[in-house]
Amino acid sequence: MSIELTDEQIRSVLQGISVPPQPQIMVDLQMEQVMPDPDLRAIARLISQDPGLSGALLKTVNSPFFGLANRIASIQQAVNLLGCHSVINLINAQSIRGELTDAAIVTLNRFWDSAQDVASTCLTLAKRIGHPSPDEAYTLGLFHNCGIPLMLERFPGYMGILEEAYASVGPETRITDVENRVLNTNHAVVGYFVARSWKLPQHLCEAIANHHNALALFSDEWGDPQVRTLLAILKMAEHICASHRVLGEQAQDHEWEAVAQRVLEYVGLSEYDFECQRDSIRELGLS
Repeated sequence: MSIELTDEQIRSVLQGISVPPQPQIMVDLQMEQVMPDPDLRAIARLISQDPGLSGALLKTVNSPFFGLANRIASIQQAVNLLGCHSVINLINAQSIRGELTDAAIVTLNRFWDSAQDVASTCLTLAKRIGHPSPDEAYTLGLFHNCGIPLMLERFPGYMGILEEAYASVGPETRITDVENRVLNTNHAVVGYFVARSWKLPQHLCEAIANHHNALALFSDEWGDPQVRTLLAILKMAEHICASHRVLGEQAQDHEWEAVAQRVLEYVGLSEYDFECQRDSIRELGLS
């Protein structure tokens, strides 16, 4: 049974931080919603490809209007709970907010492409290693860099700084260290507050906040095992999807080199096993 939201309720939950939706996804969703009988599964599949729309959707279903006992991270579950009418109204409200210049779209394409690829790869890896919540792994993959569009909006030269950060990373230097030095903040911290504003489960927010702090987490046996397992999946997925090239414009994945041994030990994969998984996923075209 779905719950209908009023226009005022939708406006209320969309207040605050937002990540702009991908224009092509909005076009595809508009096409689906004008069909005589819109397919909720198709709508959920399209929404799940876009961090901004997914975030708005999860923020809505996790808002006080629903009073859920536990916060949810599954896009399909959220769509089912909201129902077709409320989801379409939410999409339309978000499209009004999502007007971007051509230059912004070109820059954000790197973010959108990476988010979709990493999310799909996280889902596949989670299933293959037997993680009990593959939907959460997908959600982390989709949202882990959700701070990047807001950093771009605030700092016009941000992509250059991010590229410098990817080039500088090593055992003693994190990507976020370079951002902190230049900008006094970083995309992981901003992403954490975006995730909090979207009412994502706390362990997912923590994973987003620490997704460039993996070496310390795995070295010190720190924190929630849920967070560490999700981060291990994410780090493998980022390497498989070559985030260092897509976002960082780097030929070499310095961050993976720093964390690979501890990540693979944590999930119980040998280097050979991981290489087989990597090659298999790339052959499937998931990355």
